[in-house]
Amino acid sequence: MQSVGHRNLPSYALLRSFECAARHESFTQAAEELHLTQSAVSRQVKELEEMIGATMFRRVGRRVTLTEVGRRFAADVAVDLENLKQSVARAIAAGERNTTLRIGILPTFASRWLIPMLATFLNGHPSVEIRLETRTVPFDLTRERFDVAIHFGKANWPDARMNKLFDEEMLPVASPKFRDTYAASEPARLAEAPLLHLITRESAWIDWFAMEGITDKRLLSGRHFDQFSMVISAAVCSIGAALLPRYLIEMELECGVLIPLSDTPLKTHNSYFVVSAAGDVNPQVDAFTRWLMSTARRASGGASTGCSRSDRVG
Repeated sequence: MQSVGHRNLPSYALLRSFECAARHESFTQAAEELHLTQSAVSRQVKELEEMIGATMFRRVGRRVTLTEVGRRFAADVAVDLENLKQSVARAIAAGERNTTLRIGILPTFASRWLIPMLATFLNGHPSVEIRLETRTVPFDLTRERFDVAIHFGKANWPDARMNKLFDEEMLPVASPKFRDTYAASEPARLAEAPLLHLITRESAWIDWFAMEGITDKRLLSGRHFDQFSMVISAAVCSIGAALLPRYLIEMELECGVLIPLSDTPLKTHNSYFVVSAAGDVNPQVDAFTRWLMSTARRASGGASTGCSRSDRVG
């Protein structure tokens, strides 16, 4: 088999045109995005096909569709071009700061837990730049060029070093108005009230009510959302009662806009982990990991979330 030398590699322009045409499955739309002519995109794709020796598109009249080879190549190229952009961005950042940490993170975890405390880390490490990018499922840390990730679930991320931040306890909560309207402090009455569900954890309420000896298929009905941040907002607005991780709603609990409906939490079998590539030696990653773990320990101890007096509900 012949090896591929750097002189045989396609140019960035060819790969960019192909990736864009593949994403749209249209030379015309790719041309509009890249500010080229349709014929220029077509010519560059043809040149790439000749260089690789494979047909990437089927041309059906004025339409194009990806071949199976083209589809697999497009998926790889999309990741590679994104990595190239990230490498350039990191190099630019390195020109101004010493180190950039690229962090893959769960969206609500970022906005509700990490970001409010992130200034503490940045103040102690002024030479470190942070790039937060949301991810909801595990991925290849090395391939996607992430330094750190936050994972929720089991300790089952392949080829990774995992440190547990904390376990999860979910608490039934509602606004004071909702509690009073539905007399929702009693589990039997709560079971008849509107419930808020996270789409990825449809059975959470069923599991909680089972601890109270209540089983009812109607417990799956209610309002359904795909982010905890939406569930929190809906609960604050009295749309329903929610089952939420305590660490996400410390501010609402302290301010009184959400109140516990029971002292019995649902302890799940999942945890939050900080993840980095196995075998990676990076002092900044180690420093960030240590800071996350110590911050998680303090937060579990009930650190104040800084609710102002005027925000409290009497």
